[in-house]
Amino acid sequence: MGYIIKPLVTEKMTNITEKQNKFGFIVRPEANKIEIKQEVEALYNVTVVAVNTSNYAGKNKTRYTKSGLLRGRTNAFKKAIVTLKEGETIDFYSNI
Repeated sequence: MGYIIKPLVTEKMTNITEKQNKFGFIVRPEANKIEIKQEVEALYNVTVVAVNTSNYAGKNKTRYTKSGLLRGRTNAFKKAIVTLKEGETIDFYSNI
C-alpha cells in the first residue's frame, strides 16, 4: 500500500465532487487503477465504481527578479479521479 500521496482539494475538484460524486487524489506514478481502487476502499470504507488516471509532466518555469533570471521546474505527478457508488462520500476534513 501507500500509493495515495494526498487528496486533491481544489475549487475545480470540489465542484466535480458536488455534482458527480468523484474525488481526486495525487498518486505515485507506478500505481495502477486496481491498486488505487483497493487502497481507497481500504482507507475510506467506500465502494469504488471507476478509476480514471492521468499523468502530468513537469513544466519549466522562469521568473524575472531584481537579482536576475530564475529558472526552475515544477514536479511531474499522476492524478487519479475516483468515482464512488451512489450515496457514498469521503469526508477529508473529519480528522481536523
